[in-house]
Amino acid sequence: MFRNAVSNINAHVKLGLTATLLREDGKIDDLNFLVGPKLYEANWMDLTEQGYIAPVQCAEVRCPMPAEFYNAYLSEQVHNQALLGITNPNKIRACQYLVNYHARRGDKIIVFVDDIFALTLYAKVLKAPYIHGGTSHTTRMQILEEFQKNPAQHTIILSKIGDTSIDLPAATCLIQVSSHFGSRRQETQRLGRILRASARDQEGFNAYFYTLVSEYTQEVRFSAKRRQFLADQGYSFKTIIELEGMDDLELVLASAESQASLLRRVKQKLSESGAVEVPLPSKQRRVKEPVERHPLFKRRQRTDK
Repeated sequence: MFRNAVSNINAHVKLGLTATLLREDGKIDDLNFLVGPKLYEANWMDLTEQGYIAPVQCAEVRCPMPAEFYNAYLSEQVHNQALLGITNPNKIRACQYLVNYHARRGDKIIVFVDDIFALTLYAKVLKAPYIHGGTSHTTRMQILEEFQKNPAQHTIILSKIGDTSIDLPAATCLIQVSSHFGSRRQETQRLGRILRASARDQEGFNAYFYTLVSEYTQEVRFSAKRRQFLADQGYSFKTIIELEGMDDLELVLASAESQASLLRRVKQKLSESGAVEVPLPSKQRRVKEPVERHPLFKRRQRTDK
């Protein structure tokens, strides 16, 4: 649609503005002839020092998977493994720990969960309202307004529909539970949800950006790719192996029984989804089908000398 609009509308001048000059399909280079070359790019660290955007502390929190969950993860097809990584009990516990910690500090927290089944699960654990594609416009506006104005409503949970077109200057902390594979653009857009924090002018203020990653899963590789663009902009990521004091708190899914119950629910959800098995590439030699040749360009016969 964008390509058609730019190509079909006559104009003397075309000016493009974006905060995320990124596409994972490589088509970003098409802007050179659709709009024109890049004329200026602001440095994000300079914008932070000048007070236009908030300073952010970024961290990746590694969450080990219980043995039963990890064994189930290894036995599933690749397209089913994602849900097991998202519903990792230790990831849910880490999310609850961080929400409780930042709520006590008076922060406003956004939790991103892309999968709808997992989103409702996290919403129940955190006792927080949520918004996804099926949420009505009226309900969305009520939840967002409550988050902005009510000090007691410190957390909301969003699916990927919250990546763009939502202005939440009250938000000061973001926890990313799951994401769209290794998309650098999505990572940057989500960081933008807390860059406009209204408290950014306060001395010593910092916003916080957490990515929760299940250890020894494909999430680790995706996370490394996603933060490349932010690293190029000058952001540094701290890797947290263990959240101090988490085991001493009363958090959900502490017992083996509760974790086993959750695993059964996740497996049932995977079976109900009716996912079709993706065949792996065959190592057998492919049989070539005969190709009809043009009568005027017959293959030249080799002759032995």
